Amino acid sequence: MISFIKRKYKLIVVIAAIAFIGIILYQNFFLNSKNKKTESVKVQRGNIEETLTISGTIEAEEKVTLRFQTSGKLVWVGVKEGDKVKKGQAIASLDQRELKMNLDKYLNTYMNKRWDFEQTRDDYKNQYVTDKIKRVLEKAQFDLNNSVLDVEIKNLAIELANLWTPIDGIVTKVTNPYPGVNIVYTSTEFEVVNPDTVYFSASADQTEVTKLTEGMPGTLILDAYTDMPISGIIKNISFNPKTGETGTVYAVKFYLDSNNSNYKYRLGMTGDLTFITNRKENVLYAPLKFIKSQNGKRYVQVKRNGKLEKVNIEVGLETENNVEITKGLSEGEVIYD
Repeated sequence: MISFIKRKYKLIVVIAAIAFIGIILYQNFFLNSKNKKTESVKVQRGNIEETLTISGTIEAEEKVTLRFQTSGKLVWVGVKEGDKVKKGQAIASLDQRELKMNLDKYLNTYMNKRWDFEQTRDDYKNQYVTDKIKRVLEKAQFDLNNSVLDVEIKNLAIELANLWTPIDGIVTKVTNPYPGVNIVYTSTEFEVVNPDTVYFSASADQTEVTKLTEGMPGTLILDAYTDMPISGIIKNISFNPKTGETGTVYAVKFYLDSNNSNYKYRLGMTGDLTFITNRKENVLYAPLKFIKSQNGKRYVQVKRNGKLEKVNIEVGLETENNVEITKGLSEGEVIYD
């Protein structure tokens, strides 16, 4: 009797489990498919565009890093970060006392060599010029020439103890702002950037760069100014790929139409650059999601006599969202997903 009750209990549990699974399947498949709505859209006539978007950052055409060519004591710093400077303006200088004393010393040596040269020339002025005399005169000339070079080298050393900016701009970096310290020329830098020469530097891979040409107009959206599109043109596309990249990419230099007198656009700002690479006007088109493929052919679904039917079509320009319909449909015709 007990075993019969157990068998009956197990049978009830199995039946209940099967019934539960059946209810779940019914809800997930039959009810959902019944409630699912078929999307539809009308074939439209208008303009469609194929676009290409690449990313990059703001750079500057005129940007220089100034360094001394020798180490020494920094005696004067004439700028600080954020200062505006003019082309040719002095930036900083090293201690020149030793350099000037060396210049004076070599100037004295030059005068001695010059007097020696003139004396030697006068000594042999009225004599027959033998090979020996000729060598003596040439040696005197060489000594004089070397002394001139020594003076010029020492004078150049004084000039190199000063830094001048070769461009107009803003001082963006000063590694040693305090005079009176001994500096190492390799680690002392002054950076100047001309904000009027900023441009957008983007990267295009080898499949994208074939769609771009110099002079092509585009629209830039900076991440800092998402509501302010900036127009401009491509100034240059590099012939060689960029180094240090994982793939084959090329540098695209995009000049902005907007001026930067208020320093709105700063180095390093990121953004996206969009170009129209193809455009068709007054054509039939439909959303890409409604276009199906089968055995290499394209088709759509239309409703005829209350039933969905496949209609083969021919397409033209395909963009990210829309497809041009060249054959098989007419304007206003409704297609289904």
